[in-house]
Amino acid sequence: MPKPEIHNGKYVYCITNTERTLQFSNLGIGERGDPIHTIDFMGMSAIVSDTPIMDYDESRRNMMAHTLVLEEVMRQCPILPVRFGTVAPSAEAVLEQALKRRYGELISTFEEVNDRVELGVKAFWFEGVIFQEIVEQNPAIRSLRDSLKTRQAEETYYERIKLGELIEAAMERKRDDDSEKILEKLRPLVYKSRANKVIMDKMVLNAAFLVDKVHEPDFDLAIEKLDAEMQNRVMFKYVGPVPPYNFVNLIIHWDA
Repeated sequence: MPKPEIHNGKYVYCITNTERTLQFSNLGIGERGDPIHTIDFMGMSAIVSDTPIMDYDESRRNMMAHTLVLEEVMRQCPILPVRFGTVAPSAEAVLEQALKRRYGELISTFEEVNDRVELGVKAFWFEGVIFQEIVEQNPAIRSLRDSLKTRQAEETYYERIKLGELIEAAMERKRDDDSEKILEKLRPLVYKSRANKVIMDKMVLNAAFLVDKVHEPDFDLAIEKLDAEMQNRVMFKYVGPVPPYNFVNLIIHWDA
C-alpha cells in the first residue's frame, strides 16, 4: 500500500529586520528537525523551517523547540515573535502574505521594539507573612478567627465562610498596595508595561516591561533595591531579556 503523500509547508518562528547573515545552530520544530532558514523581502526576513502541514500541540518539547529558535535569533538582532504553531502552506505564502502584504505594519512594529528588551518581574509574598500581617492589622478578622478556635466546625460553617471572605478582601487590598509600591519604582524606567494575571494567592505581581536597552542597568538596580527593601516580605523573580512576547504576537492567517 503506498504511503500517503506528505505536503510540506513552512513553520514560521519570527520576523527580523536585519541585513546581516544570521547563524542558526538549533534545528526546527518537530521530529524531523529540519534546518532553520530565512525567507527575505526588502530588509525583512521570516525565520522558518520546513514542516509537514499539521497542527502542533503545546507540548513541552514543541514549545522548547520554538523558544530556542527565537532566543538564538534574538541574540543576533531584534525580532517580532510569531504565534506558536503558525504553519504556512508554502514559502510563497510567507513571502506574499506575511512579508509583502504586512510590510508597513512590520516596519511600525519594529519601531516599538528596536533597541528595547522585554524584562519580566514576578513578586511573591513569603509563606505565612501576609496572613500574619492581615490578622495583626485587622481587629475584626482577629476577633472572628479567635472566636472560632474553640467551637466545632459544623456549628461555625457560615462564620468560617465569612472569615475567608474577609481575609480574601484584605489580601486583595494588600496586593494592590504592594504591587503599586513596586510599580511606582519601575514605571519611570520603562517604555511600556503589561500586567499579567496573578496565578496564586501568594503572588503579588506578574508583569512584563518593555525597556530601552540603555535603561536596562537602571532597571536592574531598581529591582535590586526593591529586593533589599522588601526582603522580609517579598521575593522577586526577575527574568530577561526575553523575546517580546507580551508586546508583540503576530498572528498570520493564510489565504486558501
